[in-house]
Amino acid sequence: MKNIEKQLAELKSRIEVLDKKTTEPKVSMIVFSGDLDKVLASFVIATGSVAMGMEVVMFFTFWGTPVLRDKNKSVGGKDTMGKMFGTMLPKGAGAVKLSQMNMGGMGTAMMKSLMKKKNVASLEQMLEMAEELGVKIYVCEMSMDLMGFKREEMIEYNGLEFCGVAKFLEEANNSRIQLFI
Repeated sequence: MKNIEKQLAELKSRIEVLDKKTTEPKVSMIVFSGDLDKVLASFVIATGSVAMGMEVVMFFTFWGTPVLRDKNKSVGGKDTMGKMFGTMLPKGAGAVKLSQMNMGGMGTAMMKSLMKKKNVASLEQMLEMAEELGVKIYVCEMSMDLMGFKREEMIEYNGLEFCGVAKFLEEANNSRIQLFI
């Protein structure tokens, strides 16, 4: 009987280890780039994943954070560096540019025109769709602090949370798919 109890305890221990290693149908991605094509691809993957029944978490950091700035909001109280970053970086999804063939903005305008002609959702529309589908967006507080961004200047988005990398890693730990874009 003691032998059976020992074997049962071993099996329980192995099951607990396996449970901890099991992934969930979830996509966790780091959105590091603020380029139109890369951010758009991130939202295509996010909304497509939700459509397939997966949970999605997007962690916006460094150059990805300006995409989430609200073009209609302006906040004061920034230091010189914060003002400079705020001026030099795009303000919102509508202001981001292509990573390749931007050509002084002409390439970006051509791409947006082509997207409209081909009935491809704009970045702004993809962001709205992601919110409707329940995509969680985390914004890196360290990146915001470095660039002088404030919470008050970010978009209104149900499911947006300000956090550090530890929160993202907690979410990504059991995700079936992890991406860095």
